[in-house]
Amino acid sequence: MKQGDLVVRKSYGGDVLFKVEAIRTHTAVLKGTDYRLLADAPIPDLSVIRDPETTSAVQQVRIKVNDSLRRMHSERERQAVENEEHIRHALQQSQPFFEVPGKVLHLDGDSNYLKKSMQLYNTMQVPSHGLHVHESQMADVLYRLLPQIQPDIVVITGHDGVLKSRVPMDLYSLSSYKNSQHFVNAVRVAREYERNRDGLIVIAGACQSHFEALLQVGSNFASSPGRILIHALDPVYIAIKASYTSIKDTINLADVIHGTISGIDGVGGIETMGRFRVGLPKPQITASTSVLKQ
Repeated sequence: MKQGDLVVRKSYGGDVLFKVEAIRTHTAVLKGTDYRLLADAPIPDLSVIRDPETTSAVQQVRIKVNDSLRRMHSERERQAVENEEHIRHALQQSQPFFEVPGKVLHLDGDSNYLKKSMQLYNTMQVPSHGLHVHESQMADVLYRLLPQIQPDIVVITGHDGVLKSRVPMDLYSLSSYKNSQHFVNAVRVAREYERNRDGLIVIAGACQSHFEALLQVGSNFASSPGRILIHALDPVYIAIKASYTSIKDTINLADVIHGTISGIDGVGGIETMGRFRVGLPKPQITASTSVLKQ
């Protein structure tokens, strides 16, 4: 076994596929390939996977991911047709129009997940800016970037988890979590910048994050109500949904949560207005996607 190998844990029934980040004397440091999970495990508990596509864990995740992607593309196609029909009916003629999706600022504690997230924003033509930053620095970075980027939607995510050393059953203390306090601090900064939850949509949290604390300080959507692992792209799916929901409409909570890979135990939220606008006549504009540097 070596760094970079794909492995599963025998004691967990091979439920999550990991990449070996580092080898220590008797343990390996692992990072989930699909789920936002950092872990360590005894080397004898690990099985190397040569062909990950044949494992049931990967196959189940791929099915859910593909379903979410199909749903997003289908919704966008339907929305474009509806907008065109609405304008044609209102003007009694066809008229080229333009769409202005909500702009996303995405802070991520994991560079690999950030890359996947930016690729999906780009595929869905969501204007977005991404930055890889350690969770402990997110509040400071957000304080600097919010006035500069002026986003409609902020995603604050990375790695988190319930600490093994916590007091048993103490799931409602921030000290029981690896990074939830850092996410809470970042959300507070976002709400100091924009108090209106419809003026700035905040999506915060990672695997097993303190859902209640994140909502209390001002998140519109957060993880994880059931303290479960969330898929790396769940926050991105919600951001895209918010970006393409009309400012006249409330984001359908049941629909957006059902559309995530982790489901209602993974993410939750409150009623929120969308950030999508339609304009006339059509100028020459393009959405931009970029990864920022500190």
